[in-house]
Amino acid sequence: MDAEQLLCPACAREHPASERFCASCGMPLVHPAGGEQRASEVQRRARKIKPQYTEGRLVRVARAQNLVQAEFIAGLLLEEGIPSMVRRSDGFEVPYAPLTGPREVMVPESAAEAAREALAWG
Repeated sequence: MDAEQLLCPACAREHPASERFCASCGMPLVHPAGGEQRASEVQRRARKIKPQYTEGRLVRVARAQNLVQAEFIAGLLLEEGIPSMVRRSDGFEVPYAPLTGPREVMVPESAAEAAREALAWG
């Protein structure tokens, strides 16, 4: 198996590294044993994203009190396969304290409903 190949954990078919899901059975592809350490952190995070959640304009699904809380929310969404972007809320600029202040968590429109369900605390 080529180092740039991925493997389907269900049917064991090989796929190029550019693919994310098995064309035969739809399972997410994985690195062969010992291969995952070659992928960067950004690549590992990107592979978690479900393609159906990447369409449409960005919409706000959550508001956080600060950057740490916003990144926590973004991490929760990523675990559900939902890509997100954190941005500073409009009208709040503090040049001497860039990590403080409210943030908005944005997702593509196709992921908005799933994101809100994932973030519902009960």
